[in-house]
Amino acid sequence: MPARRPGRAARRAAARRAAALALLLATAAGCGDAGGLEGAGATPTAAGPARLWPELTPASSPAFEIGEVNTEVVKGVTVPRDDDIRGVDPVGIVRAEIAAHRGDYDGAKAPYRDTARRMADCGKGPGHGRCPVLRPYYRDLTGDGRDDLTLGFPLLPGKTTAVRVYTVDRHRLMQVMAWEDALSGVELAGRSLVIRSPSEVAGYEYRLQWTWDRDQRAMLLTHDEMLRTGPRKHSHHPSDPPSASRSASPAASTG
Repeated sequence: MPARRPGRAARRAAARRAAALALLLATAAGCGDAGGLEGAGATPTAAGPARLWPELTPASSPAFEIGEVNTEVVKGVTVPRDDDIRGVDPVGIVRAEIAAHRGDYDGAKAPYRDTARRMADCGKGPGHGRCPVLRPYYRDLTGDGRDDLTLGFPLLPGKTTAVRVYTVDRHRLMQVMAWEDALSGVELAGRSLVIRSPSEVAGYEYRLQWTWDRDQRAMLLTHDEMLRTGPRKHSHHPSDPPSASRSASPAASTG
């Protein structure tokens, strides 16, 4: 099975797009109806990034292996001669994954045993009855003019869902993206796959985006954000606003 999501404390810092939106709105509000420009009030002084701990030697390799490039040939699944992925049976793909990772699916103590048991209900195909294989979606995500396949199935009896992306390469079915998580939404946006997952922090969710990289020939995790979804809570004792002239500097030693 692919590596699970690393600890939340080790996740990349969230990309902040709210500031860009606020700037856009402020710019729009400053435009006069007669075509002229009107002042929008005082704006904070722009400050460039401040480099911290310049004495540290830059790392040359990652500290943790989290499987950024996750590809493998799907064995036991036949691809049509014309390489049309729509001719590949989605249920057969999931059966092949179960066969390749029997320790996760086979046995009374296997974590995903109920998924394997319910595969017997897939006679009519994905999305019918108790079949765990969800409806497949097809879209060209690799840019080669051919459809690729996005597939999902719950990992029962838990609350996690597996999401996979497949393409055809040299008459072989290739898995080019794999992720498991609790899901609040999955979207195809252009040639990207976006997964939204609930956060432990109330009013926020995680938003992860995978995009095809032709050099790695895989869907890479290109955006990893924590976004607000609920109403903002106002504190009775708000903190002081940051000074526009304040810049990052090493703290004075107390030793």
